[in-house]
This record gives sequence, C-alpha cells and structure tokens, in this order.
Amino acid sequence: MSADLRHIDTWLFDLDNTLYPAESLHMRLVEERMTDFVERLTGFPRDDARTLQKKYYHAHGTTLAGLMANHDVDPADFLDFVHDVPMDRLVPDPALKAALKRLPGRRLIFTNGSASHAERVLQTLELDHLFEATFHIEAADFLPKPAPETFAKMIADHAVHAPGAAFFEDSEKNLAPAHDLHMTTILVGAHAAASTAPFVNHRTDDLAGFLAGARVQDAAA
Repeated sequence: MSADLRHIDTWLFDLDNTLYPAESLHMRLVEERMTDFVERLTGFPRDDARTLQKKYYHAHGTTLAGLMANHDVDPADFLDFVHDVPMDRLVPDPALKAALKRLPGRRLIFTNGSASHAERVLQTLELDHLFEATFHIEAADFLPKPAPETFAKMIADHAVHAPGAAFFEDSEKNLAPAHDLHMTTILVGAHAAASTAPFVNHRTDDLAGFLAGARVQDAAA
C-alpha cells in the first residue's frame, strides 16, 4: 500500500547512502580516507586506527566529533581530506530524479557531511537543482545528527514545521529525534525492512519507487 504523505510540505533527505544506494560503496572510499587520517594523526597501526575511528563514530556520532573532542583536530582539515575521493561510483538515477521532482513543497538536504561534499555528490547525481538548500555539518557547528540541538538548529535555520516534514535516512538512530518532533520518518536501504524501531513510520529499499508511489499533495511544478 502506498504511503499517505498528503500532509507533507517539507521533504528532508539525508545524503550519503540515502540518495544513492549503499551498494555503490562510495562511502567505503570516504571511510578509508578517515582511517588514513586517524592513522597519520595517531601513528597507530592501521587496524588500531580503524578501531579508534569506529569507536569515535559510535561514541560521538561522527569520527570528526570524536577527533575534535579528543585530539583538537581542525574540522576543515579533516573534511577536506576525507572527502577528496572520486565520484565515479555514483550514477544518476532518472527514476529518482523524476520521483523527487513530483514532490510538492520544499526539498532540503540534512547531512552530517560537509557543504562541499554535498555539492559534489548532488551535482554528480544530477539532483542539485531539485533541492532548495543543504544543512551540512558546518551549519550544525560540527555537532552531528542525531543530536537534538542539531535538529533544532536545522529547523530554526530553514523555518521547518516539523509535523509537516518527512525525513528520509539510512541511519535508524537519526530518525529517533525526528519522530520526537512529530516528523514522518522513513528508513531507507536494504536493511530497512528488518527494522522494528517504533520511531520509524515507513521502510523502503527503493527510494525512487517509494516516492513515486506515495500519495502527496498536488504534484510539484
């Protein structure tokens, strides 16, 4: 049965592994660069550097937040380094482009990635013209999702009415604060069907198909 999203006028999308499939392994390139950064910073063997990287990710929400808290890392240096990867694993999806275009109201990106990374990814996917703005990690003062303060800042910066917003994410934990704010939450990805989280309203492994089939207000111009 198609999702009833006729009450939605603001569409919030995570970027990585949401607007393109995780199976592209694009984020693996970024994660390898993160390990490179931690390895160079600490002098640890690579396996130990990767373990520390993952520890910071789970404890702080992003590897960057952990590095800033524990190593006084300059966030700009980190972001420039880890996002310096080729875009050749990302392929435009005409079906997703058409499904996004039909959505009424505003479309925004809400990502823990950097502004420049979001710009490169959206341009590569040929979706940049479909989004009004990007709320990125710099705009969040480097405090990542799922921090409630970051949701509050995104809402304030872009005048989002939370009950009229839908949030699409591949990370289950990032949907919990959205649900608390009375947003409609959609978990995206091959793992979505297995989720039993009560704060997830919809689950899909086919974002384009989900959007194309959803009941929405009058189609966007």
